[in-house]
Amino acid sequence: MKRNIEILINKSEITAGTRGSSLGPEAIMSVARANNSSFFSEYPMHYVKHMNHLLDEVRKFKYSKRIEGLVEVFKSVGEQVNYLLRNQRFPLIIAADHGSAGGTIAGIKAANPEKRIGVIWIDAHGDLHTPYTTPSGNMHGMPLATALNIDNLECQINTISTEEIDYWNKLKSIGVSGAKVSPEDLVFIAVRDTESPEDQLINRLNITNHTVDAIREKGRECIFEETVDQLKDCDLIYVSFDVDSMDPELTSHGTGTPVPNGLMPEEAKYFLTEFAKLDKVICMEFVEVNPCLDEKSNRMAEVTFDLLEATTAELKGKWS
Repeated sequence: MKRNIEILINKSEITAGTRGSSLGPEAIMSVARANNSSFFSEYPMHYVKHMNHLLDEVRKFKYSKRIEGLVEVFKSVGEQVNYLLRNQRFPLIIAADHGSAGGTIAGIKAANPEKRIGVIWIDAHGDLHTPYTTPSGNMHGMPLATALNIDNLECQINTISTEEIDYWNKLKSIGVSGAKVSPEDLVFIAVRDTESPEDQLINRLNITNHTVDAIREKGRECIFEETVDQLKDCDLIYVSFDVDSMDPELTSHGTGTPVPNGLMPEEAKYFLTEFAKLDKVICMEFVEVNPCLDEKSNRMAEVTFDLLEATTAELKGKWS
């Protein structure tokens, strides 16, 4: 058996609070070209429909910014992921902002409705907000709430309109209705920047978070083994990697919401390459490179391409 990798390029940046992540995939491609790498010619490549024109229009909703466009992005991402998986392909996704990752999970579940899905979320942020709890309205903070099918009304601070509620419920039901992932099948790595509603939800649902301090104290090998053990009853695993999981002082600030005290690039490479070796991993995603915010030219894209190459080598090597 061989992993048939196909690349999905998703330039949607409507859920972020800053602009420029739509240029992230091309920034990574430019690094490959500068390195005389044929990486992006080695695999079939597809582009996901985006709705970035909404950034130039009057925003309709305060607590779910551009949610009407995100519904379309979810559908597009989900349909392509669903199609690739049903045709025994491995979706390797390079995305702009992280908000559409809920669509990725919806596509995985639609292709495998009877399977138990595990999610490894390597990120500085929990992305567990909902329109009822968000302090900003930026929907890149909500993809996991859609996958878990939660509203977190226990922590509600916002009153949202009937139209927003309809869109939110539609977003949560894309792919299949109900939850795509159970809280016990979600593992955070390096999450360190959350708000009170997310913290309360993490505690209430007992979601695992392997902090950077824990990784340093226990050792990355131990954290890897604990993650594999926690997800041992899952049939399939999706790995989502946000570059802001890494320490900006060791990479750059070329991402929408950098947070200090993150992973070293070497630690990120360890986790990505080790997870790539697992038979159950059927989809991986890299997100949030923003060259417009990079104070070191294109450094974040350079680091990300190195991680992408190393990860893909393991994906191929497993089945070669």
